[in-house]
Amino acid sequence: MECYCGSLKAYTNCCEKVHKDITQALTAEQLMRSRYSAFVVANGDYLMKSHHSTTRKIKEKKSIVIWAKSVQWIKLEVLEKTKGLENDTEGTVTFNAYFYDHGKVDIIHEKSAFLKEGNHWKYLGLSK
Repeated sequence: MECYCGSLKAYTNCCEKVHKDITQALTAEQLMRSRYSAFVVANGDYLMKSHHSTTRKIKEKKSIVIWAKSVQWIKLEVLEKTKGLENDTEGTVTFNAYFYDHGKVDIIHEKSAFLKEGNHWKYLGLSK
């Protein structure tokens, strides 16, 4: 099965590897793609684990999972990246995530900030 993130790789050789071992995300983009796939499969544990400890909102996990299951995910489109490579400590990824909600297509457009924590990538939040 092709990965949800649009990488054209098999899910088992792409985001599933990162879901099982977050250190497999060598770039901010890989982590962002794995988070999109985690929304598709409603993997709340991974969404919390991949969120930076300074901005993680554990109490929202249940509502995030409920929402992720309530929509039908269509595709991810990566628009721009700054830094976020293996040897960087910070980076941003701008993306569009398309989904159906109540019979219409909606889009999450976000420029996300990523920061290394414990020597691996974590989602910090919206970039300024």
